[in-house]
Amino acid sequence: MDILGIIKNRTSYRGRYKSTPVPKDDLVKILEAGAAAPSGCNKQTTSFIAVDDEKLLGELKSLITPPVAETAPCFILVLTRKIFAYRDKCFNVQDYSAAIENMLLAIKALGYESCWYEGHITDDDDIAGKLAEHMGIPDEYKIVCILPVGKADEEITRVSKKPLESRAWFNGFGADKE
Repeated sequence: MDILGIIKNRTSYRGRYKSTPVPKDDLVKILEAGAAAPSGCNKQTTSFIAVDDEKLLGELKSLITPPVAETAPCFILVLTRKIFAYRDKCFNVQDYSAAIENMLLAIKALGYESCWYEGHITDDDDIAGKLAEHMGIPDEYKIVCILPVGKADEEITRVSKKPLESRAWFNGFGADKE
């Protein structure tokens, strides 16, 4: 599948995963895709931790309530640091968003499924903080996302997208003329 096909066919997968491990070579490719993402003023504020050790993965999953991706054979933790590019400008949100999308596309291209879990772990209950403490992550880093990685064990369902014409125009907002 070409890159545009991968983009159009990628969807968030919230089902059960097969227990098949994800080979390290594939995890490296996914991490490389994340690291290759654009970064505001090249500050490279995003870092990653791939967790494929069953015991450690189980410990992390036990900290996530309500649970998500309980059967995933691997997690990628996405971390960010606030590094100011100039004056008071920091582009860490844009940086990690681009890195996550690159990894989601690489995950799909390699035949796996995933879902961008951010709000669930960064809400007031601070699951991300509990995960960071368990992992010994320094305070200047914040976990902003978990990406489970694995083979789908259930049918993949796609949500419908609004028609392009309702979200994109040429030569002006809402314009219907080229």
